Amino acid sequence: MSQQQPVRLGIMGFGQTGRQIYELASRSEDVEVVAIADIGAPEILHYLLGSEVNEPERHRLEGNFLVNPRFRARLMRIDQPAEMPWDIFGVDAVIDSTGKYRERRYMEDHLGNGAPRLLLRTLPLDHIDRIVIPGINHDHAQVADRMISAGSATTTALCLLLHILGSEFDIECAAMTSIHAYTSDQALQDYAGSDFRRSRSAARNIIPNTHEAGMWLGRVLPQFDGKVVTSALNVPIHEGCLLDVNLVVADSAVTPDDINEAMRRHAPTYPGVVAVSEDPIVSSDVIGNAHSLLFDIKGTIKAGNNTIKTLGWYENLGHAARLLDVVRLYRELDRQREAA
Repeated sequence: MSQQQPVRLGIMGFGQTGRQIYELASRSEDVEVVAIADIGAPEILHYLLGSEVNEPERHRLEGNFLVNPRFRARLMRIDQPAEMPWDIFGVDAVIDSTGKYRERRYMEDHLGNGAPRLLLRTLPLDHIDRIVIPGINHDHAQVADRMISAGSATTTALCLLLHILGSEFDIECAAMTSIHAYTSDQALQDYAGSDFRRSRSAARNIIPNTHEAGMWLGRVLPQFDGKVVTSALNVPIHEGCLLDVNLVVADSAVTPDDINEAMRRHAPTYPGVVAVSEDPIVSSDVIGNAHSLLFDIKGTIKAGNNTIKTLGWYENLGHAARLLDVVRLYRELDRQREAA
């Protein structure tokens, strides 16, 4: 693919995920970011990028362009999808990484302004063409898809865990709690918002929260539709998240060793996406890890006859990498159509 024309990618929202997508693309050969829409001043966006990457000198600001050794990306101070003229940049795809514009009408605004395909970095609020989780249902993607979601970091980790273990064991139901680093939409001090608990300080509290993965799980793994409940605890750490999943298995003879061995066997078949850790790791140990699921071997325990508790680590970088995987997936489908 590196000998082909790179994918011309647009990004809306240059927060943590947007910056990670940009940095990963700058080190690839097959994706180039040509335009970035964000309300922030170019100088500040460049400063934030430089504070996070290993080699900040690779990225420089030239007027309204963010430049690296591979490509130049035009920075546009735009906040609404309806305002961004994607057509003038000749984009092949756009990733909306804001986390705000999850309704179908906003996705249609992107398409109407020249984005051939729009990929959400989170779960949608309306019906869209497809939710694609690399490693699970990527083979269901169709050239005709225009409005797509790649799930979320938590959704992907959960789906991978259930997909792998569900291929080996009869899982009757499951309960997932994401112990999640606090997010940019939470207040750092107590501040009245739309939800009572989320109005409390993210820096001082463990905050129980809902999670939407269970609502969409059946679109990716039909066999688990209606069998999984999901929730979250937002905790006062900056990076590194933990998936706590309790599985109710039909066979009471299943042991933690059986679960761990299954994960050890399957992880190599998902290179760069799933791995196992034999070490007693903690949240800071997964910062910078681009796997979508790092299964914690030492965290598997059994409760009673049929309940197995599992732990899996992940962080946002893995989701940024999967977003680019989905962009590449659809570009390959387009090329196959063009060659036919």
